[in-house]
Amino acid sequence: EMAATMPDTRLVYIADREADIAELMQRAHVLGSPADWLIRSQHNRSLPDGGKLWAAVLGGAPLGEIEFTLPSRHGQAARTVRQQIFARPISLVDGQGDRLSVTCLIAKEIEAPAGVKPVEWRLLTNRAAQTLDDLVELIEWYRCRWEIETFFNVLKNGCRVESLQLGHVRKLELALAIYLVVAWRLAHLTRLGRILPDLPASAVFEQTEWQAAWLLAEKPPPRKMPTLREVIRRIAMLGGFLARKGDGEPGVKTLWQGYTRLSSFVRGVEQMRSIHAL
Repeated sequence: EMAATMPDTRLVYIADREADIAELMQRAHVLGSPADWLIRSQHNRSLPDGGKLWAAVLGGAPLGEIEFTLPSRHGQAARTVRQQIFARPISLVDGQGDRLSVTCLIAKEIEAPAGVKPVEWRLLTNRAAQTLDDLVELIEWYRCRWEIETFFNVLKNGCRVESLQLGHVRKLELALAIYLVVAWRLAHLTRLGRILPDLPASAVFEQTEWQAAWLLAEKPPPRKMPTLREVIRRIAMLGGFLARKGDGEPGVKTLWQGYTRLSSFVRGVEQMRSIHAL
């Protein structure tokens, strides 16, 4: 249905290991694959003609290598990862007495540092990836999955949608629609503040918005246009971020709490201006 309403949009379903379900792949096939799908393989499935899935893919020669920087997380520093790429078309039993044609791709890290678990991704997709460029594109798709995790972290822990107590499904759907937009903006701000910290605040915020971050703290707004990082930190401080030397960059929870205060203030200012009270 979504594909029909957005004919010029390419939809991609990306999921982690819990989505390695034959029925899901079979259903997508029956529907004519209205969205491309890329799923991390959890089950080392038996192949219809014998042998195991992962061994069959790794049994061929590597098709090339990819190198990227793995961001820091879970207390581990950022590091460079080199992976060899293996792939082949595979026929899988679909659980309905038929077979599914899929591509299995395995990206296997080489020369990992001592004491570090090598990064290895086993992926299944409906895409008929035939070249190394096709396979690299699939890996880039999968690497975007962490942004999806971050988005839902904002939605759950920043916007706290799971604590909504609404008595009707329709009301819950409307609230989720609004919070999804808010969560996207918060995730976008957090990301931009870290990769483009010196971006002028005007690229993201209206003047009333960034000025309000200082006014709510009872401080005069700067005369010179502040950077994006400065405004984001100011907003987070409104939400409880202490901004001490060792505190790093603000998280989504304090940013959300500060942004809520900021939004209420800005709406109040706009309302006062609309009735010429300011």
